[in-house]
Amino acid sequence: MGAGILLVVAGIVMIFSGGRLRWIGKLPGDIRIRKPGFRVDIPLTTMILASVLLSLILWIIRKIFS
Repeated sequence: MGAGILLVVAGIVMIFSGGRLRWIGKLPGDIRIRKPGFRVDIPLTTMILASVLLSLILWIIRKIFS
């Protein structure tokens, strides 16, 4: 349930960011294939960065509350 709420909040932040977060999904290492009638985006670097940041935040929260 917490992960779902976090995803909803992240989506709302991206919607209301006004285009200031355009770099998300366009970092070096993110795979983008564009051809006529075909498009694939695989944000590998973005997902790794998000995972590291989320792990760090959760680690800090666990340290504070334990």
